[in-house]
This record gives sequence, structure tokens and C-alpha cells, in this order.
Amino acid sequence: MSDVVTCSKEGRIGIISINRPEAKNALNEAVRAKIAEFLQQYESDAEVLCVIITGAGDSFAAGADLRDLANRGAGEMLARNTHKIWQTIATCSKPLIAAVKGYAWGGGCELAMHADIIVAGESASFAQPEIKVGIMPGAGGTQRLVRAIGKSRAMKMLLTGKPISAAEALQFGLVADVVPDDQLMQAAMDLALTITRMPPLAVQQIKEVVTAGMDVPLSTALTLERKAFQLLFDTADQKEGMAAFLEKRRPEFVGK
Repeated sequence: MSDVVTCSKEGRIGIISINRPEAKNALNEAVRAKIAEFLQQYESDAEVLCVIITGAGDSFAAGADLRDLANRGAGEMLARNTHKIWQTIATCSKPLIAAVKGYAWGGGCELAMHADIIVAGESASFAQPEIKVGIMPGAGGTQRLVRAIGKSRAMKMLLTGKPISAAEALQFGLVADVVPDDQLMQAAMDLALTITRMPPLAVQQIKEVVTAGMDVPLSTALTLERKAFQLLFDTADQKEGMAAFLEKRRPEFVGK
């Protein structure tokens, strides 16, 4: 089972790779469970400061494995409690980068949208095609897509099932960068490395405030931001960062 997803570390970067290239990395129960398991491992690993999730072969993830779903009933779907696995991914406190090439369809698109930053290869395409098989997105697609690209564009994707290209995803604001496929992992690694060199407590607070602030009134979100901003002035990294700036030298952050 562990072979359907692999994990590794390069320095302070954790890398998770879906490893079902023969199935375009379709997401079955084993894959989702392993992604959540590896994220939990990185969550408790103080050495890991940023995580990249990607797919082996020529796709990120082509959606849910329909062979795993076609004959299930509503009761079976309820009993699977897959929302708990998705919640583990959504609540990861460390920055999560999705490195996407090829298909990011259905559950693959939803998985990418769980990341904080999406870097796309030129071959990447994003879709929520569930409507074509008589269902709808069930892992956040109707909600995260609207928040990412706006209602009109999201509804067009959701109601037609048609994909958008990497270039369109960049234009719409779904992805942060588009690079040639053969440069995708290097681009994701460079971005992750930049993040790992930042003060860890500030990184953590930024992610926490952005994530929490998206779902509350602006006044509440601004209060969360202000309090987190003020708390960071009691950290060694704040003192080091400002001293290094004034002294025109590279700061040495320690995560305290």
C-alpha cells in the first residue's frame, strides 16, 4: 500500500509523490490515506519547514478512481469518512506547494487547491468533471474553486466539466506560476527553499491568519492579523531580522 505514495526529504523540504502513473495517479482510498499519513509525519517533524506534493509520471492526479466508487451506495460513502482525511490535508500547519503537470482533474484539482501555492507545468490542466458521471465535487471543489477564481468562472467549470489550461489557470489566479514541465520540480524546490529560509514563526502565523481569515468577516480577520503581527514582536527572529536589515547583513533565523 505504501508504494502508491512515496515520501522523501531534501534538506528541510518534505516531498510527497503520488505513485500510480499507470492510472494517471487516480485517487483511491489508499492514496488519500497515505497522503494524510505522510503529512502528519511532516507535521510532527521539526526539521521539515515546507512540503511539496506532486505526482509521478505525466499527471498530478486524474481524479477519483471510479472503479472504487461506481457501485457504492450513500451509506457506504458516509461510512468511509473521507472528509477526515481531507481535513488532515487542509489543516497542515506547514506551507504546502502543489507541483502540477498533466491532469489535475476532479479530486486531483481539489487536492491541488488544498495547497497554499500551486506551481504548474505547461502541460497542466484543471477540471471538475464530476457532473459528467452524474455526481458533483465532494472534497471542496464547489467551495475552493469559487474562492480561487470567482463564481462565474467556477460555475462554468463545475456545470460543464470542461478543463482549463495552465495558462488560463494562471490568468484566473488559480496557480502562482507556470513553467516548462521539465523545470517544474526545480521551480517548486526553489520556492520551497526560499520559504524555508524565512523565519518559521512568521511563516506559521501568516498561513494560520490567511487560512482562518478567508472564512470570517473582514473585521474579525483584521483582528487576527493584528494580534499575530503584535505577537511576532516577542520573537528572537523579529529582533534578528530587523537588526540584520539595519546592519546590512543576512539574517540567521532560528524559529524562536
